[in-house]
Amino acid sequence: MMKKTVFVIVLIVALAAPAVFAQSLKGMSLNGATGLIGIPSGRIGWERTSDFGFDLGYHAIIDDDDANHIPKASVSLFRLLEISGAYDIQDDNNSSIEDESDLIIGGKIQLPTEGTAVAIGGNAQMIKINDESYQATQIYLAATYPGSFFEMPAETTFVVGKSFGDDEVTPGDEAIDFGMGFDLILFPEVFQGYVHWINDFANFSYSQDPRGVNAGFRGAFNTGIRIDVAANPSLSKYKFVIDAIMTDALDENRAFALGLAFGAPLM
Repeated sequence: MMKKTVFVIVLIVALAAPAVFAQSLKGMSLNGATGLIGIPSGRIGWERTSDFGFDLGYHAIIDDDDANHIPKASVSLFRLLEISGAYDIQDDNNSSIEDESDLIIGGKIQLPTEGTAVAIGGNAQMIKINDESYQATQIYLAATYPGSFFEMPAETTFVVGKSFGDDEVTPGDEAIDFGMGFDLILFPEVFQGYVHWINDFANFSYSQDPRGVNAGFRGAFNTGIRIDVAANPSLSKYKFVIDAIMTDALDENRAFALGLAFGAPLM
């Protein structure tokens, strides 16, 4: 019930936001795609400033005594195409399996829209690649549009899609993936554009074998602070982001995540 309430609040905020252009931070989601926390956005890493740019990132999710480490990378081409990859190294002290690592390869194409950024994307997931080796795929449509909330610039993202794969790791045939979230620049006059509040809610996780973001039947609400170090004028040509996140924040299996991303244009 609590999660449904949060979902309705976020939806009202999204629909009430007037159309003004917000700064786009374009951080990396947990699976490497440009996005919020667990969901991709309609943007790509370097959509306006470079025909060829790259991003490197890392997130650690700490869940009680267990942790996973997710190094990731993405490349943006021709201001319309993004290719990403993430290696989810899961350390489970209660498992007899030595290596539960997952590999996630993703891509998205941004459509030539005005105002609202729209992308068609997907990913291929190789689950427990050194053991049982399940496969899963996801396709999605993501839309991100600018607005404001209490005069603070914001961007709202909606995602709808479908997951496919082995019965062990994917939902039923009738299930539809849906997620939404927003990126709010907190008190820009005070923090000078450095501090973003990011949130998302979805009935799917960053992969079909997640740690600390178990959407299950209730969905998962993730929230945190994203620091835009590149808001400093001397770093404006680059991307430098620091994340402090609580995953699945409204369930008892909530976890904490830390991350960072760095990017640079090459052409």
